[in-house]
Amino acid sequence: MADRLLNVAEVAVRLGTWEESGERFPRRLIEERRIAFVKVGRYVRIRESVVEAFIEAHTVQPVLLRPAGFRRAA
Repeated sequence: MADRLLNVAEVAVRLGTWEESGERFPRRLIEERRIAFVKVGRYVRIRESVVEAFIEAHTVQPVLLRPAGFRRAA
């Protein structure tokens, strides 16, 4: 199945930035070449898989804390 091409507004919604900045954040990602995009004439489209990969690559994993009983003495 082919990837769906999303417009900038759809990418902003998918990234959860639509309410705060509208299309500014995805457009900045495009301008800074931090995300792959497709030019279709004058329109910019981003593959759905690229957005998912961007989210996955920028997901921060939680830090595992050591048990409290094994702290070093000061």
